[in-house]
This record gives sequence, structure tokens and C-alpha cells, in this order.
Amino acid sequence: MTPTTATAPAASTPQTSPSTPGLDDRFTRALVGAAVGDALGGPVEGWTPEQIAERHGGRVTGIVGPWYGEDWRTARPIAPYHKGDGHVTDDTLMTHALIRVYEKVRDHLDAYAVADHLVPDLLSPRWIPELEAEALPLQRIFLAEKWIVARLHYGHMDPREAGAGNIVNCGAAMYMAPVGLVNAGHPEAAYAEALEVSAPHQSSYGREAAGVFAAAVAAACHPDATPDAVVDAALSLAKDGTRSAIEEVCEAASHHDDFESALAPMRAAVEPFDTVGPDYRSPALGARRPSRLHAIEELPVALGMLLVGGGDYRRTVLGSVNYGRDCDSIATMSGALAGALGGEIPADWAETVAEASRLDLHTPARALAQVAREVFARDLERRAAHEEAFTALAGER
Repeated sequence: MTPTTATAPAASTPQTSPSTPGLDDRFTRALVGAAVGDALGGPVEGWTPEQIAERHGGRVTGIVGPWYGEDWRTARPIAPYHKGDGHVTDDTLMTHALIRVYEKVRDHLDAYAVADHLVPDLLSPRWIPELEAEALPLQRIFLAEKWIVARLHYGHMDPREAGAGNIVNCGAAMYMAPVGLVNAGHPEAAYAEALEVSAPHQSSYGREAAGVFAAAVAAACHPDATPDAVVDAALSLAKDGTRSAIEEVCEAASHHDDFESALAPMRAAVEPFDTVGPDYRSPALGARRPSRLHAIEELPVALGMLLVGGGDYRRTVLGSVNYGRDCDSIATMSGALAGALGGEIPADWAETVAEASRLDLHTPARALAQVAREVFARDLERRAAHEEAFTALAGER
């Protein structure tokens, strides 16, 4: 992959043909695609491809039930969640929460928006599909996400610094698709905004992954985007171990057009950068510590599966799901990317997930698209004011 310099969108709106999805359609496909990928990956999260195939009599090809069957509530006391049967996980809960923040602020977000709006949202009762009950999202999200509430609501930390000290994982990256969509077509702006939004949550390569994933989603929204162009945009911005991991995984992925043959090579490619180790459920002693040499596993694999699947939604997401390990987050990311590229999400999958999770998967996308239009209009006004001021200062009027 040869990195290219991504450019900001022109002021005029590109024309789209019937075969080229427009802004509203891409937003819907990206966000519905992320939620469906999340729901497909949830029930096999934490297992290896071999264990998944043994449990399900072959590769997962659609929505499946809980790994432990009827014992889902008690089999793992640390995670008494009904994963499977079309239930979304915390990836989607956090994504929708961030969209609600955009709906309130109606402009670009910063770390203080997380403190002022996202934290209260996590403390507001909502239907939690995996708990099959109304509860606080705080009671479902993982420890790394609970950190946001502990540090900001109870610890009153500076939001711009609160992420330091948290375990470094994919927790921030997994819900950054809305940042990429608000900055559709402008990867650099998405990268910068996601780094700011994720500051209260993550540091090191966890925060870097959030920025790069948002940039990749923004790049996928370009009318002429391809899977290769999305990876190039990610590489043009990624730093340190994150960049190296994406390079290695995508190089391995480029030799495959079927996920079955790509599973082992992609895991081997990302392994040197992954701190968790071979047993996902028993992290190594040095796992999830800050480092310039390492990367989260989920983003490079999601980008690699986008290449393997050629941008096709079904192939991309099923590859992500059958990869195992943190496959709900991998499929959330790859599903968002394939959707933003215009991939067709199987209607039966989307309908099942919406019904099982008791979620409206389309309204959040429409709401975010409207916010994005308003933000873009403000950006044009701000740019015009800057140009006028700079021209006057430079004496070129």
C-alpha cells in the first residue's frame, strides 16, 4: 500500500448516480452495518477460529445463539450477558450514545463534550439487549469504558487528560464511526476530532486507533472510495505501531480473496503488535499497556478483512466474525467501513438485529446526517471568515 495524502472535500457537493450512495444512504449503511456486525460477532467473541468452527459445525454464516446456550446468564459470572440471537453489545450502545451527543452539540466535539454529555448519557436508563432489561449503560459497558464515568463524573479529571492510565484497548475506537461520518470525505479532520473525543477514554495506541478508524470511515464515504483507498488514507495518518500493524496485516490480506485462507496469516501478521497474547481470555502480563511499538488488534484486522472481502459487506463481516478473539469489535469496525463504501447489508440480518435488540437502527443515522450537514455549513462559514482575516493580515486584499 502506498500512502496518499487525503484532501478535504470541495465546497460543492459531488454528484451521485443511482449506483453511488449519497450521504444519507452511506450514513445509514455505515451505522446499520456496524450494529449488525456487532451482533453477529458478539456470540463468538473471545474464541479462536477453530473453536468457533467446532462449536457451530463450521463457519458462522449469520446470526447465531449464545455460546453457552441456555446457560448464558451463569456460565461466565463476569459477563452475564445474552450475547447472540441478534443482540448488539456495548460497541453499538456506545456508538448510539455518541450520536446523541452530536445531536445535542450539533457541531464538532471535544473532550469536554464527552464530560458534559456522554457521561450523563451513560448514567441514564436505557434498554440493554444483553441484559434483557432497562438499566444504566454503565452497568453493561466494559471496565475500560466505565473508566470514563469514574474519572469524569466521580474524579472530576480534566477531560483532556482523563484517558491516561486506563487499560489500552479498542474501547474508544469501537464507537468512533460517527466522528468519521460527521467528517465524511475529510480523513484528516476525522482523525484530529477523534483524537480529541477519545482523550477522556484512552491513551497511546488505543487513542491512535480511534483517530485512524474515524479517518478510515471518513475516507470510505468519498464517492470514489475503494477498500485500497481506505487503507491508504489510514496509513497516511497512522503513527508508530498502529501504522506498522496496518501495513503488515493489510499486506498479508492482499494475497487472499477468501477469509478462510486469510485467518491464520492475518493473525500471524498482527501478533507482534498485539499485547494480549495467544489466549484472548487470559491476557499476557504486559497486555494493554501504553507503547509506541504496539497496536490494538481489532483495527488492522478490520481493515485487512475489508481488503479480503473486496468491500462486500457480507464477506467482510463474516471474515471478521470468524476471526474470533475480539470479533464483535472487529466486525463493528469492518461493518461500518463496508457500509460507508456502499455495501449492501442483508435485510434479514438488519431486521433481526433491530427486533431482537429493540433498537431503531435507522433513526440515529438520519439524525447524524442532519447534524453533519449543519456542521459542514458551519465549517464553510468558519473557513470563509479565516480566509478573510488571513487575506487582510497578509495585505493581499
